[in-house]
Amino acid sequence: MTSETDAELATRLAVETGRQLVELRDELFSMGAAYWEVMDSGDALGHRFIADELSRLRPDDPVLDEEGREDPRRFGADRVWIIDPLDGTREYGEPGRHDWAVHVALWEHGRFGAGAVSLPAAGLVFATDPAPPMPDTGRDRPRIITSRYRAPYAAVLVANALEADAVRLGSAGAKAMAVVLGEADLYVHDGGMYQWDSAAPVAVARAAGFFTSRIDGSPLVYNERDPWLPDLLICRPELAEPALRALWGDDFRLPA
Repeated sequence: MTSETDAELATRLAVETGRQLVELRDELFSMGAAYWEVMDSGDALGHRFIADELSRLRPDDPVLDEEGREDPRRFGADRVWIIDPLDGTREYGEPGRHDWAVHVALWEHGRFGAGAVSLPAAGLVFATDPAPPMPDTGRDRPRIITSRYRAPYAAVLVANALEADAVRLGSAGAKAMAVVLGEADLYVHDGGMYQWDSAAPVAVARAAGFFTSRIDGSPLVYNERDPWLPDLLICRPELAEPALRALWGDDFRLPA
């Protein structure tokens, strides 16, 4: 049997983990399980399945996983898998919600070698290869996507400056893929996030031609020693400079 490429493996792991999570969720809710039991069981299943598959198929690659222990091999490694087995655990624990995701990304030699985000409850998967096409939205007013529970200050500044309509969703992966799908035009976040929250969504968005950066316009860099990576901007390319000017003033210019 032909071995999977990294891109094929990332996509399969995102899809298969998602399928198992949907089945588990349905089973637990049918049994009357509490929301916290559903959430904890989903986190555990996703972590276990992806960890086992990567250990079997890519045993020499370290993994940075929200649910796993720190693997010190990653600090000197050229290839590191960055995983969020269940992004949007809170939404997963609410019956009927679709805005949760599975993230699988490979950071290789300072860039993304592969990435996939699945939205299992919606039956969707997005990958770096083949990358999704950038949709033509045709909207007069841009849409900015933000958290269900709070509007980050950076998002408020951008929304006001661009006269954008706000859309609210749960997980980081669901919000980023709303931009990739064309359901929104910008995703601006500040106030806290880890590398596994954004790695796979950023990999997919970049592959599709969207602009991605920190909210100061600097590059998003992964496999740093500190997993904390607290902010990001994902948007259509033509909105990048207007969004960053809204945050930093009219003199802001992106590097050529």
